[in-house]
Amino acid sequence: MYTCAVIDDYQNVAAGMADWSKLAGQVDVSFFHDRLPTRELLIDRLEGFDIIAIMRERTPFDRALLEQLPKLKLLVTTGLRNASIDVAAANARGVTVSGTASLEGPAAELTWALIMALARKLPDEVREFRRGGPWQSTVGMDLAGAQLGLLGLGRLGARVARVAHAFEMKVMAWSANLTAERCAALGVMHAGSLDQLLAGSDIVSIHMVLGERTRGLIGAEQLRRMKPSAFLINTSRAPIVDEVALIAALRERRIAGAGLDVFDEEPLPLQHPLRSLDNVVAMPHLGFVTEGNYRQFYGMIVEDIAAWLQGTPARLLGTRPETPKV
Repeated sequence: MYTCAVIDDYQNVAAGMADWSKLAGQVDVSFFHDRLPTRELLIDRLEGFDIIAIMRERTPFDRALLEQLPKLKLLVTTGLRNASIDVAAANARGVTVSGTASLEGPAAELTWALIMALARKLPDEVREFRRGGPWQSTVGMDLAGAQLGLLGLGRLGARVARVAHAFEMKVMAWSANLTAERCAALGVMHAGSLDQLLAGSDIVSIHMVLGERTRGLIGAEQLRRMKPSAFLINTSRAPIVDEVALIAALRERRIAGAGLDVFDEEPLPLQHPLRSLDNVVAMPHLGFVTEGNYRQFYGMIVEDIAAWLQGTPARLLGTRPETPKV
């Protein structure tokens, strides 16, 4: 009988999101909902498990952690990309790493929730409504006629663009490899440069993969290119934006505000300045957190474990190890 730890189950819902009985008789599954404060406690909890299932980047699995888990044979992550796993180190230790597909809609939907919250000052108005404050205290921004600048026009960026068109917004996009043909096919203006997009957009929304070319892409100089009335939205990956530069721009009102769902450190420390700035609307990384996505994630985790048990591991990240564990 193999043992499996399903960790990072913050909402205590994993057990009901898939048919884990498909593994009955072969795998004993345990679910963990808390986030342990130290690496030592994490190792104590996990060192006896053969299989570990994780949720996105909530718990990093670097080489040092993997070396402390001698029994580990299969690591399953939600999503088909997880930068917090040292896949090469796992494979070198004979650990198979599998992933799952993700729905594209939830992150795009949350992008629009953040845009609407900033544009119509929803947090301020809801707060005043609940405490009996002024009846109407802000003036919202019109989306119709405003320009949305998209950094990245892949599947997610294209979804966001389609909604922008429904709001009668102008849409411009830029990335290092984006072509004019791709933009034309989606009815989007092609920015000749990042500076052009930043300077001309009323809202800038990031939909890029984190990599060497995108890390720190938006720094102090780029933020200075934006309009003082513009909003920055990041539901992608936090390190694409220089956090120190962003905080400074927000404090000094060099941009109007930011809508954030991703952070350099998660969970965000209680005293972090992004928690107290009044021109920030922030969520605790909820872009992927929907019932449909969770059912797909956990259902595919069960499938990945079953496939591994049959000797045909599915949705591999990296390669299938051929050497015994060391």
